[in-house]
Amino acid sequence: MTENNSPRIVIAPDSYKGRATAAQAAAYLGEGVRQVLPHAEITLAPMADGGEGTAASFSGRTITLPTTDAAGRLTEASYVYDATSATAYIDVAAASGLPAVADRPVPLTGDTYGTGVLIADAQTRGARTITLALGGSATIDGGTGILVALGATPLNPRGYAVPKGGGYLSAVASIDTAQLNIPAAASEWVLLCDVRCPATGPRGAAAVFGPQKGAEPEDVEILDRGLSHLCALLDVDPATPGMGAAGGLGIGLTWLSRTLHGDDSHVRLLPGAPVVAASLGLPELTAEADLIVTGEGRLDAQSTQGKVVGTLLDLARPHRVPVAVAAGSVDGPVPEGARVTVLSEDPDDRAQLLDAGRRIAQDYLHTSTVQG
Repeated sequence: MTENNSPRIVIAPDSYKGRATAAQAAAYLGEGVRQVLPHAEITLAPMADGGEGTAASFSGRTITLPTTDAAGRLTEASYVYDATSATAYIDVAAASGLPAVADRPVPLTGDTYGTGVLIADAQTRGARTITLALGGSATIDGGTGILVALGATPLNPRGYAVPKGGGYLSAVASIDTAQLNIPAAASEWVLLCDVRCPATGPRGAAAVFGPQKGAEPEDVEILDRGLSHLCALLDVDPATPGMGAAGGLGIGLTWLSRTLHGDDSHVRLLPGAPVVAASLGLPELTAEADLIVTGEGRLDAQSTQGKVVGTLLDLARPHRVPVAVAAGSVDGPVPEGARVTVLSEDPDDRAQLLDAGRRIAQDYLHTSTVQG
């Protein structure tokens, strides 16, 4: 604690999908904590793990422009551009996300072309680094939609353009780069994963995430076979952790970057939560904190596999800082070092998080008093 016995509390939750954004969740939890600990020094640090909302975790100007969704329909999407670092932060879900096509999923024909439009726009504004948050996509196209948007056209053995979407990947025989947007393609690529699954196989993009994107069992087989073919064609290792994120998006971008630069040194596939945490200064904030408050909609086995909760626990452990987790539900054992508060059943999202913040603060008061 500080000299005036005011606890230093860092509040760094993920979003609660369908309930509150990370920024809203941090504000509501902080408000609840403040009601119990009015003199606490509270720092709000809304977090993300490479899923939806990650771009908003970075500073910069928000750019909004027309593009297409995963089904090819006209839409608008936004990204964040930081001119100081010449970096664009783009959620794949912004243009190519699942909610926009939830009424009519497009597992076989959906593509990431709309995300490619955002990338091309960012390059025209001066972006030299493209940071893509891969979570929440509606597509399993191996990144081929982005390739098409940047002027690289997948062709079948007869030299005709292959139809869009993952259902046709097995027909790709070559990729024509005659019209390639070289400045955009030559960007530094940072791919932030919210999952570490490989591209193919029983833990791959099609098998694990295909059903939630609308794929039937026979579709999963077609998609997995297509991704395997694409990896073999483009000489990309399908077993690479995270290569299955966003429907294998990293496959196409790895090939694209290697084609321009001769190696893979200009494309990085990273777990999203540690990158976001570093950008927010959380390693330093955690070292000085008396309490970390984080949270997510569902606490389960994946929560410690590169997700927000696991990242905060990893940061806090060396400093022996307690970590409180406000969870919508719990499935499985509680991670070591976490004190879990389950959200109430109040239908008002703000009320749920305010109540959780109060209960976390009361628990902290009780624990710190007992421990002296």
